[in-house]
Amino acid sequence: MKKHNFNAGPSILPRETVENTAKAILDFNNSGLSLMEISHRHKDFQAVMDEAEALFKEILSIPEGYSVLFLGGGASLEFCMVPYNFMEKKAAYLNTGTWANKALKEAKGLGFGEVVEVASSKADNYTYIPKNYSVPTDVDYFHFTSNNTIYGTEIHHDLDLNVPVIADMSSDIFSRPVDVSKYICIYGGAQKNLAPAGVTFVIVRNDALGKVSHYIPTMLDYRTHVEKGSMFNTPPVVPIYGALMTLRWLKAQGGVEEMQRRAKARAELLYGEIDRNKLFRGTVTCEEDRSYMNICFVMKDEYKDLEPEFAAFATEHGMVGVKGHRSVGGFRASCYNALPIESVQALVDCMKEFEKKH
Repeated sequence: MKKHNFNAGPSILPRETVENTAKAILDFNNSGLSLMEISHRHKDFQAVMDEAEALFKEILSIPEGYSVLFLGGGASLEFCMVPYNFMEKKAAYLNTGTWANKALKEAKGLGFGEVVEVASSKADNYTYIPKNYSVPTDVDYFHFTSNNTIYGTEIHHDLDLNVPVIADMSSDIFSRPVDVSKYICIYGGAQKNLAPAGVTFVIVRNDALGKVSHYIPTMLDYRTHVEKGSMFNTPPVVPIYGALMTLRWLKAQGGVEEMQRRAKARAELLYGEIDRNKLFRGTVTCEEDRSYMNICFVMKDEYKDLEPEFAAFATEHGMVGVKGHRSVGGFRASCYNALPIESVQALVDCMKEFEKKH
């Protein structure tokens, strides 16, 4: 039976990424050595780093004056690296989900600046993106999470603000064009749309660094990694190679414009069935905030007791990873760039069949 991978992360990757990385793990560049056992200082791996950075800049049209870093620690480490590097006196955060809330908490916990929560949908279980909030003009930066994987909301556009902007784009990077010039920093864990778990990408504007007066631990200072080309310490070699394979695939497929077209098509198909089907309902209360990447839905109240049965039914039909996050329940179909629309159609057909059954 064909499996349809809706895992939220680690998640589906292009088949070329999986196969080529597997080959390199066995024999990297016909060296007779595994990618896992070569020196990261070897010229062949330096070429991997150089091409990955170049493709990152090309596909996202990153302007001059920005560096692309490949680091460890996941987005969770960036939650403290961001305020360390950019917060001198005051920072503003938009609270739209679990990871946005964690980033806010981390910034507050450092204790060397004022952290302002400009708006939050937490009281309503993060079922929408707050609107009509104001950002103080005296902040060092404004931080937001563009896509909320657990609750299924997404900000589908770049924000126009008169303060420096930083975004966590862990789960929707490369799914749409981004005007990088509007940001001083974009970061994210790569295990959604880019690479195997283990590498974190950071896009940082070089002239925004070095502006804070407090001490930054060496490993947490972006300047350390810019100066050393992501090689200050041993980088996560295998995930970076996987990222390169995905970047090559993205370019060959037509880049972010094509990824955006596919994302909209997948979302339209699945949300259309959720809204039509008598058994299900979406969890996001404002349709314009619905995520293209993480589509969350539950059984309608009168059919709530059918959720375990549908979970088993979906599994029997080859659906993988559709169970919702434990804090939300229900179901979540993560539709990242590498997911073919045929998989979404298979889930839709499964939902229709289950509806007929009941």
